[in-house]
Amino acid sequence: MKYKLITDSCVDIPDKLAKELELKVLPLKFTVKGQEYANYLDNREITPAEFYKLMREQNTAITAQLNPNDFVEALTPLLKEGYDILYLAFSSALSGTYSSSVIAKKQLSEEFPERRIEVIDTLAASMGQGLLVTLAARKHLEGMSLDDLIKYVENTKNNVCHLFTVSDLGHLRRGGRLSASSLVLGNLLNIKPLLHVNLNGELKVYGKARGRFKSLNNLISRMEETFDKTNNKVVYISHGDCLDDAIYVKNNLIEKLGLKEEQFLINYVGPVIGAHSGVNTLAIFYLGNERTY
Repeated sequence: MKYKLITDSCVDIPDKLAKELELKVLPLKFTVKGQEYANYLDNREITPAEFYKLMREQNTAITAQLNPNDFVEALTPLLKEGYDILYLAFSSALSGTYSSSVIAKKQLSEEFPERRIEVIDTLAASMGQGLLVTLAARKHLEGMSLDDLIKYVENTKNNVCHLFTVSDLGHLRRGGRLSASSLVLGNLLNIKPLLHVNLNGELKVYGKARGRFKSLNNLISRMEETFDKTNNKVVYISHGDCLDDAIYVKNNLIEKLGLKEEQFLINYVGPVIGAHSGVNTLAIFYLGNERTY
């Protein structure tokens, strides 16, 4: 039975790659300076560079999850065409989008009882979600059945590691991830938090470093410790308008882990994630042997 693989724009992968993988990507929305934008991967409404320019000017962006009707409108034509659906969702711990998809699934299943609609909480974010979706999409294009792909995603998602650091602590404070006292102390001492996404899909601080390059080097060291050398073909790096730092991290990983240039994919942190992480965020995503720290 033919099926379509669906995800949302929090995957933060290039539009060209999404098209190559035949993905349908539903855009979340965000508002900045009173203007609402849809976060399409092709940046048709606003480019990442334009978004981060607004962030550097101290503007605040407000994001909005997909609602059930967004899913109903997007999926109904595919169901009418005879496709089953597999939706790989942005972590339920970070957005209500997954819950909206579950509501839509119930409604659409009643309307199209002959079709299968499956929803998986990836427990991942940004290019961590993108990495999992990319791996799944390649299996899909190779002809893997829907049941086998569901098993593959469920068996793989807990090995998708997310390591990142941020520069502007104010975004974490506004998002409730940092106390007021930690914000003041962090800014005074130039402390950079080291964060990851845990097995529950939650954003957690796992350490700290004093200064930007120490924080980047800590991410590199942490990846060295947890990288699964037998099961990695690609490493994704996303950045909040700090490409030079992403290249620095990539070059160090090539040297330390013996990886090749073509194994890396570097892209912007998209506006929906970037609204919460801020300018100069740097993140690494890979398959690892430890995601529980």
